[in-house]
Amino acid sequence: MEAGYCNRKKTDGICEGVCDSELGSKSVLSMSRLKCALRGFDLRVLLILLIGVPILIFAIYVHGQKVTYFLRPIWEKPPKPFTIRPHYYHENVSMANLCKLHGWKVRETPRRVFDAVLFSNELDILDIRWHELSPYVSEFVLLESNSTFTGIKKDLHFKENRQRFDFAESRLTYGMIGGRFVKGENPFVEESYQRVALDQLIKIAGIQDDDLLIMSDVDEIPSGHTINLLRWCDDIPEILHLQLRNYLYSFQFLLDDKSWRASVHRYRAGKTRYAHFRQTDELLADSGWHCSFCFRYINDFIFKMKAYSHVDRIRFKYFLNPKRIQHVICEGADLFDMLPEEYTFQEIIAKLGPIPSTFSAVHLPAYLLEQNDRYRYLLPGNCIRESG
Repeated sequence: MEAGYCNRKKTDGICEGVCDSELGSKSVLSMSRLKCALRGFDLRVLLILLIGVPILIFAIYVHGQKVTYFLRPIWEKPPKPFTIRPHYYHENVSMANLCKLHGWKVRETPRRVFDAVLFSNELDILDIRWHELSPYVSEFVLLESNSTFTGIKKDLHFKENRQRFDFAESRLTYGMIGGRFVKGENPFVEESYQRVALDQLIKIAGIQDDDLLIMSDVDEIPSGHTINLLRWCDDIPEILHLQLRNYLYSFQFLLDDKSWRASVHRYRAGKTRYAHFRQTDELLADSGWHCSFCFRYINDFIFKMKAYSHVDRIRFKYFLNPKRIQHVICEGADLFDMLPEEYTFQEIIAKLGPIPSTFSAVHLPAYLLEQNDRYRYLLPGNCIRESG
């Protein structure tokens, strides 16, 4: 059969009839061969491929970040562990004995303390922070920009509410810096730009060598007794990171005690630079509180989610839905639907799911408890937020 180019020397027993077909056109012969090929193919496998592959691609799109974070122990090594210094404190123990317990000597007079922060919109947390530190701080330094790290224009919230902080006015160095509003830029570039400006504002505030400088975000609050200890003791490290109890949304959800970015520096002109990364291996245990996303209003949650350096975590628009955010807050779940950022599978698995509630309000900032009517939303058992 020349038209079909059939070769009868080899057959597979399945498609022998093709060559015997009287329909000799090439198109019909080609279709017959296709049918023969599919006759030996499992249709279930074909269905799995047609349905399963798109589902797999969609799952990777939706949960790819979770997969990446879960596999983090494979592709990223944990950082070098800190050298954790024990922290001794009791209100009835003298400063001389507290310094001695830490291996330091007590000073005749305390050092001056400068507390410097970049400010966005955290008015309540700033109020709690400054009242906690007020007895021990010589100068508050605050820099405010009309731009978020992501280049969104924002109001000057502190300037508009400055009268609320009259108790600190005589010790306040305030600065305002205009944003650069560069589209498509990495948010960490704008953040670095503002931190450099804050470094200059600290100098304007009159800091001198051996003064203490607190470097931390507004929501990273050192305890007052920690700062008092460091200002009264001699021979403390030149740079010391502070281990803070890490809370989310309020003081009901205690995540862990791994917040470490806050630091205290013995200032050195020409050497000390304001930064928010690891600068030493020394970590002082149990030195305060980090209350992340601790806002009164749902709109403030939405604003920060779009404003801070990790804006890339908003993978879907529904993450910003107010009803969803309220539900996440009360559940102690993650606003960005992410897995824990840990370096071992054991730690990741241990932290899966919502954060357990704690109903202990012992050893929290004193002003928070004194003003409990005003700040009740930050205390355990009060997860409902206002919509304004």
